Amino acid sequence: MIDILAITGPIYLAIGLGYVATRWGVFERADMRVFGKFTLNLALPALLFNALSQRSVAEILNVQYLLAYALSSLLVMALALVWTRQVQRHSLSYSSMMAMGMTCPNSGFVGFPIILLTLGPVAGVALALNMVVENLLLIPLLLAVADSDGGARGQWRKAVQQTLIGLVKNPMIIGIAAGFCVSWLGVHIPTPFARTVTLFAQASGALSLFVIGGSLVNLKVQGLKGPVVQITLGKLLLHPLVMLVTLWWMVPVDDPALRAAALITAALPMMGIYTILSQRHGHEATSAAALLVTTVASFFTLSFLLWVLQHVTL
Repeated sequence: MIDILAITGPIYLAIGLGYVATRWGVFERADMRVFGKFTLNLALPALLFNALSQRSVAEILNVQYLLAYALSSLLVMALALVWTRQVQRHSLSYSSMMAMGMTCPNSGFVGFPIILLTLGPVAGVALALNMVVENLLLIPLLLAVADSDGGARGQWRKAVQQTLIGLVKNPMIIGIAAGFCVSWLGVHIPTPFARTVTLFAQASGALSLFVIGGSLVNLKVQGLKGPVVQITLGKLLLHPLVMLVTLWWMVPVDDPALRAAALITAALPMMGIYTILSQRHGHEATSAAALLVTTVASFFTLSFLLWVLQHVTL
């Protein structure tokens, strides 16, 4: 277990440092947005470019991984929507927010550092594949469901179009596309450029975790126990269980490292922009509380999962 804590400990200590530094006023909570923009717009795109440009196309285009991740997430999404919409009788926008919390992990800020420390270089490929599924399928679909709630006819189509147009300008998608093109064409990258990209890529790990911690300051949980518990259980227990079933019986992934990466990804807390995306429909209080609780609880669930992965072959 000490070996596991050697992996998860630095991750959550970095998150804790971000929280303490912001709580004590060393940084303002607004500073986390600046750090987050740097990470999202420069550091993570550089990391994705490096991870893909240095590998063959065959390594990058792992269709099994894409299908397993997409299928497991869509199954959890469907279960969450049916439960909150049909059983609990919530609105479509609220149900979409609940489903987003259960299915959209923090692949970049939390997942990449953990997978890198656990599985090594495969982390970059897993991150790129995760970003493809999340940005091209999960997030646009959930936003379309939310925007169809009581809106004008055809509004969901407009929401999907706006999301897809935004993807064209998304630096992480650009980093994925550029890295794939370099790999496919076999282009040699000049050393000064390669080293510059590497410098920015190396900044992503610690800074992304620091941002998560600082962003948790002043989040409230009071009065939201019911939905927060549901989202937390859905994200940290249901999603990895469905992923496990998918890997065993539906879409087996041949590469053992990628199988482990898929399971770890499913067990991550939700993405950092979860609260921002929920604001457009007025559900930011619930999503913020769920983000706080799930991130804290994931220290224990991820540590246990990593211990299991050390002793059990998938």
